[in-house]
Amino acid sequence: MDTNFVSVTQPHPTPEAEETYRRWIKFLDEEFVRHRSPERRSEIVRDQLFQLYLGRPHGGKSNLTLTSELPGAVLGMSLDPENVTIEAEHFGDADPECLAVRKPLLWFWKMFDRSPIGLNLWLGIRFRCMLGRHIFASMGSGVMIHHGVDLTYGYKLSIGDGATIHQGVLLHDRGGITIGKGAVIGSFVRIFSHGYTADNMDAVKLMPITIGDHAHIGSHTILLGGQNVEAGEVVGSYPIFRA
Repeated sequence: MDTNFVSVTQPHPTPEAEETYRRWIKFLDEEFVRHRSPERRSEIVRDQLFQLYLGRPHGGKSNLTLTSELPGAVLGMSLDPENVTIEAEHFGDADPECLAVRKPLLWFWKMFDRSPIGLNLWLGIRFRCMLGRHIFASMGSGVMIHHGVDLTYGYKLSIGDGATIHQGVLLHDRGGITIGKGAVIGSFVRIFSHGYTADNMDAVKLMPITIGDHAHIGSHTILLGGQNVEAGEVVGSYPIFRA
């Protein structure tokens, strides 16, 4: 037996925790299927983030005349998607309707990862896959999205079956990003789908990008708009073992 190969096990939370996690994800999935209005989705996300961050249900008001309570009021207000702005809202090419219905979910995506439970790998991968089905243009089965993956619009992102996106990846899907089946995106990769003209940095050109099936993008690689990757291609430094 070659001891140079590492055997990968599949750790699980305790049965009680796993059952609770699955119930929570199922509840959220059903809520987002049932409710598509930005206002109702914002309420759902607000109520969930209050529990995650403050350990209590939403309700009650701070005394805003007391400066000592202002930090708590700022935190509580910022847990409500209706009280925050996100980068995508500043882009003139955003589809207002597509973005509005997803903004609460994009905020949930970001704030989950920044919460005390965001680093829970087993839960996080399943949470992001559930939420991604309500955000992305399409997403296949068996997708794994790790902690700290940053999205721009979300609705211009398509991910194929079995794709893996590692931690800290930026998916700037302003012009559209398609990630093929079984593709692997290494940690802290930056993928852009737009560009600028040399003489006018305010003039944005949308440049969709496609990463082919089973392609591998090495950690810290930067892909610029229109830089398509062929199926099976390896881009950047990637630790591939060759027999």
